[in-house]
Amino acid sequence: MPFDFLSFWIIVAVAVFTLLANAIRVLREYERGVVFQLGRFHKVKGPGLVLVIPVIQTMERVDLRTMVMDVPTQDVISRDNVSVKVNAVIYFRVIDPQKAIINVERYYEATSQLAQTTLRSVLGQHDLDEMLSQRDKLNADIQAILDAQTEAWGVKVTNVEIKHVDLNENMVRAMARQAEAERQRRAKVIHAEGEKQAAEMLVEAARTLASDPRALQLRYLQTLTEIASERNSTIVFPLPIELMNAFLGRERG
Repeated sequence: MPFDFLSFWIIVAVAVFTLLANAIRVLREYERGVVFQLGRFHKVKGPGLVLVIPVIQTMERVDLRTMVMDVPTQDVISRDNVSVKVNAVIYFRVIDPQKAIINVERYYEATSQLAQTTLRSVLGQHDLDEMLSQRDKLNADIQAILDAQTEAWGVKVTNVEIKHVDLNENMVRAMARQAEAERQRRAKVIHAEGEKQAAEMLVEAARTLASDPRALQLRYLQTLTEIASERNSTIVFPLPIELMNAFLGRERG
């Protein structure tokens, strides 16, 4: 059977094309390629056109963009034994592609599991009031713990936000009763403070009136004027002895 040179060159061309197609990779600006040569780490390549030798070299793509991860709702028991459901969102990105591929298997899933356990651990050390009123502090604490533990994976946790702290209906009603009791307490305190200030002012006014009899007489006359302005058919009012003595003193003089 004669040798078919045309078929041979067609096969060679197809093989070369296949090798080139597998060897040439294009990485976007936000991507890096971790290249292994015969199973050992070789280098990090990209972005742009990357040549990978088939069979001898393999490459793993790594996305360097900031990723948004929703932490599933976690059941947390606070330090004051209140059961709540908490969920959060985490922002992180890969800063070292080599560590992200070599030091951990599936860094996204590993970060997710670590975030869930850290969320329960940190929030369980605080009271319910702190969870509701000090979210910024709790966010910072969780972010610092996650960032320290994911550093070995080449992952940087940039931000953590607690989204919801859900309470059961019994706890919501109890908190409503507590808030109402607190408002009543504040109202009573304000009322008592007003009574105290009014009493102090009355005592001061009495001292002023007692220090000068003329002031007392003027106050008495002002009261008569106010009573006379009202529509009353009969007016009965006491006549102070001090006022009579003052008028009698003037007549004798």
